[in-house]
Amino acid sequence: MIDAALIAEVEKWIAVDPDPTTAATLRTWLENKNEIELRKSFNGFLQFGTAGMRGPVGPGPSCMNRAVVGRTAAGLASYLKKRGLQSVIIGRDARHGSEEFTQESAEILSGAGLTVFILPRPLPTPVLAYAMNKLDIDCGIMVTASHNPREDNGYKVYLGGTVDGVLYRGSQIISPADSEISAEIASIHSGQPRGTSWTVLDDVVVNDYANSVAALITKAEDVKVVYSAMHGVGTEMIQWTFHKAGFTQPILVDAQSKPDPDFPTVKFPNPEEAGAIDLSLEVARAHGADIVIANDPDADRCAIATLDPVAGWRMLRGDEVGAILGYYIATRLPERTTGKSFANSIVSASLLAKISSHFNIEFHEVLTGFKWLAKIRNLTFGYEEALGYCVDPINVNDKDGISAALLLAKIAGELKSENISIIEYLDEIWNLFGFHRTEQISIRVNDLDHVEQVLRGLRLNPPESIAGYEVRSFEDLLSPTDGLPATNALRLFLADGTRIIVRPSGTEAKLKCYIEVVRPTGSKSDKASAEEAINSLRTELLAILA
Repeated sequence: MIDAALIAEVEKWIAVDPDPTTAATLRTWLENKNEIELRKSFNGFLQFGTAGMRGPVGPGPSCMNRAVVGRTAAGLASYLKKRGLQSVIIGRDARHGSEEFTQESAEILSGAGLTVFILPRPLPTPVLAYAMNKLDIDCGIMVTASHNPREDNGYKVYLGGTVDGVLYRGSQIISPADSEISAEIASIHSGQPRGTSWTVLDDVVVNDYANSVAALITKAEDVKVVYSAMHGVGTEMIQWTFHKAGFTQPILVDAQSKPDPDFPTVKFPNPEEAGAIDLSLEVARAHGADIVIANDPDADRCAIATLDPVAGWRMLRGDEVGAILGYYIATRLPERTTGKSFANSIVSASLLAKISSHFNIEFHEVLTGFKWLAKIRNLTFGYEEALGYCVDPINVNDKDGISAALLLAKIAGELKSENISIIEYLDEIWNLFGFHRTEQISIRVNDLDHVEQVLRGLRLNPPESIAGYEVRSFEDLLSPTDGLPATNALRLFLADGTRIIVRPSGTEAKLKCYIEVVRPTGSKSDKASAEEAINSLRTELLAILA
């Protein structure tokens, strides 16, 4: 028997739900006494934080739907108006609900008296970030769940210019803006006026973005690229920018080239996930490609794969790509580093700091999340190990999988003309700065309380050794000592210099652990030693974190 309080809450929600489809679903669940689904959908209002908002598409306050999006848009409108901010641009990907959530947002924001623009069709997230700066817009909303499961959709919020003393310049919100917007959302208890006045932009701003990406390349290279959009929105923009830059068109992974919100060929639409690029590698082998490039569904992340003489075709780790981009920019584009900075997140490899020091480039380390990298003054290159790269921050102050893809194609082609493979190029970097072997462990959980229990246990009883290595340093980053803001993470250094960071995922129900093992060179023996250490550490850490 469903208790009366839940029934009353559901009935109240149905009465104001602007979407007859979700309202009808809730009515059916009530009639069928489906308490399980009702409690899943009425388990608190979907949380809004620094990553915006994300959840499964469905009815009720705990899911992504028109009612939740409308209330969120109303709260955001209140936040903006209190600060004299007037203009908003909305972009979306091709996930389930993206069109409806864009429409809902436009109606509520327009009804609040704001000037609203909408991108012309589903497009990559970096186009939104670019358009904010190009058009001098105060706020951006991207309706996307990026690389997360097919059931989800989400809502990313960007700010332009300087807001409350923070220079955003078209980047994602940080604290305290997140909590302030969340408080405004919580204060919305009644229906909001709806408007019908907004501007759907034409392709001028999209073409300007493509031109800005192509302008990164001064000379096209002969390179055979296989490309996967991972069922997302990247194909059109990749083809457009490759054409504008003078490159041969990439070979598409046809089964994944068109937007499909059901993501039929992958379990998770994330190039990092096991098996996600298997189809791409098949196409690469069949066509004798030089590299594979894959974007996630909203094309803000970029992965590449190449032929490794030892391992065969494999996807490069995010830190390997970060090393390639950083070293290339420092050595072959030195004009771009004068008076500029490199930066990466704390869970990324320590290698970029060493490259920066060697070439007298200012370096910054920031908390996880591109919202922090985007706040670095004079940034010329920033990355996070989760396949996020910013190679053109003047135009896109966010991670951008399109511009990263084009620059990586340029690098691969340039090296090919010199008879140097990407793996050989990496070895050059390893021999100069040491072999940096990184590994990420992701433990999916059903109960987020389990993540906090594990972290609490480690704080109360830190390990004295891991895989035979003494723990020399244990840092609770809730109380940082290096000037970074507090964050819910633990950082350990072992006797051989190995670094381990444990933290909850910011976007998924996961516990994440990042390992970095460093050896003096990229020699075969040093690589083998690092691999052996990684394997031992992975086994023991999985047991510790279970």
